[in-house]
Amino acid sequence: MKILVVADEESRSLWDYFSPDKLKGIDMIISCGDLNANYLQFLVTFGNCPLLYVRGNHDTRYEMNPPDGCICIEDKIFNYKGMRIAGLGGSMKYKNSPNMFTEREMRARWRRLRRKIIFTGGIDLLVTHAPAKGYGDMEDLPHRGFDCFNDLLMKFKPLYMLHGHVHKTYSASFIRERSHPSGTLIVNAYESCILEIPDIAYPEYGKSGSYLYDMLCKLAIKLRIYDWNPL
Repeated sequence: MKILVVADEESRSLWDYFSPDKLKGIDMIISCGDLNANYLQFLVTFGNCPLLYVRGNHDTRYEMNPPDGCICIEDKIFNYKGMRIAGLGGSMKYKNSPNMFTEREMRARWRRLRRKIIFTGGIDLLVTHAPAKGYGDMEDLPHRGFDCFNDLLMKFKPLYMLHGHVHKTYSASFIRERSHPSGTLIVNAYESCILEIPDIAYPEYGKSGSYLYDMLCKLAIKLRIYDWNPL
């Protein structure tokens, strides 16, 4: 599966100087937050594929103007062709805002999400806005990562964690990819990047290993409900 991942700043190449070949072969688009809703609508229109997103700390505007045609995966698990994708947006709380959380608040969110992850037999991608503490974050409070993300990675070991929030322009030592002790590859999606994940790296739809979840997936296929995603 070929995935375009975007975050934080709109790519001039994809927006101002767009040409259809730049989205050729893209199977899915994922936004890690802090992007103009019109930009996401543009990408989903010309990409002709699903666009999933979490909210960044500056995405309060989505409350009144959400990106049409795109799928919010906050606190959910979205299954696309067998790939199980979990979303936990927002940043560390440095002022009162609906998309900012204390460590304790984010930990409570992931504990609620954990029940869904167990039901789906695991996850393949974790999509966040903020990084995990110690893996691509910064020392100042607004850009500090969440330690509970490390616990989530160690417990469920997804293939990738995708995040934004820490811009390439913040440091000359910007690193796109980092390895986590869990085996998860952490990717800072600032502006844009492309992931190519072999189909054999994640389970087929309805073959996650979770009996009840797989049974419901197979029932959805039988009923021709191809976009079934209750979580």
